[in-house]
Amino acid sequence: MKICISCGMPMQKISDYPNGDTGKDYCVHCAHPDGSMQSFEEKKEAMAHFIFKTQGFDEKAAREIAESNMKKLPAWKNYFE
Repeated sequence: MKICISCGMPMQKISDYPNGDTGKDYCVHCAHPDGSMQSFEEKKEAMAHFIFKTQGFDEKAAREIAESNMKKLPAWKNYFE
């Protein structure tokens, strides 16, 4: 089982991969419809929005949590050095 390098989601099924491509290191939620990976800013906004909607934090806190989580993920390591 792979873990998404962009959001940390476990990828267990073919449907977890963009366009079913198990060669990708990122999940369907971190990909554009063409299978390419979202940019840092796109992922940060999407992650903050998800946290805001599902966990009840205000927008500022959700952005801070998203950024804190992203610091731990391989895809975004260079953005925090």
